[in-house]
Amino acid sequence: MAGEIPDLEAVERTGTGKGAARQARRDGMVPGIVFGGDKDPLPINIPFNKLLTMLRKGRFKSTLFNMKVEGHDDVRVICRDVQRHVVKDLPTHVDFLRLRRTTKINLFIGVEVAGEEECPGLKNGGVLTLVRPEIELVVTASDIPESVTVDISGLEIGDSATISNVKLPAGSKPTIDRDFVIAQISAPSGLASQDDDEEEDVAADEVPTTEMDPPNGEQADD
Repeated sequence: MAGEIPDLEAVERTGTGKGAARQARRDGMVPGIVFGGDKDPLPINIPFNKLLTMLRKGRFKSTLFNMKVEGHDDVRVICRDVQRHVVKDLPTHVDFLRLRRTTKINLFIGVEVAGEEECPGLKNGGVLTLVRPEIELVVTASDIPESVTVDISGLEIGDSATISNVKLPAGSKPTIDRDFVIAQISAPSGLASQDDDEEEDVAADEVPTTEMDPPNGEQADD
């Protein structure tokens, strides 16, 4: 489960429009906006270096932050969009959504794998494929998981682990209403190729033979 909610410090941006945003970037800030929660949108600036560091750590859009802006009450927010420079791929604008503790939101949560050392399929040479490195869940803002864990300790070659095999955090559920595959154990490529060759050999053996015509155009005896 998610631990302590990290702080995200910002300053209120004076002025609006493209001119104020460009000035913020020249000052080493990234302009942004905080919206939702039955309150007026709040234009903000976030230090570029701090934002870039957080983005590079990963899972920025699935992290609940406690936003601190001088002159305003602290508010829980989650990132809804990061606009980037088309060439440099650096952040140029960021949008945050205000949340209540009971707010339900859709988030992509990372998947971790447990039981690899005990997995009989892997011990027998199988290959693990993580079909879904992330799964989209409906979660409560006050209870966002850092990740979900899929246990493969009992899987044989050819077996799969589905969402029904995963213990989800209380109050969360998948957005997909079916038992989809998260991870599977496949046969090693060499074994799979051998199986294909054997199938081709069997198919060749089963091809029916036809009688050859007699030489010199002679008619076969009745």
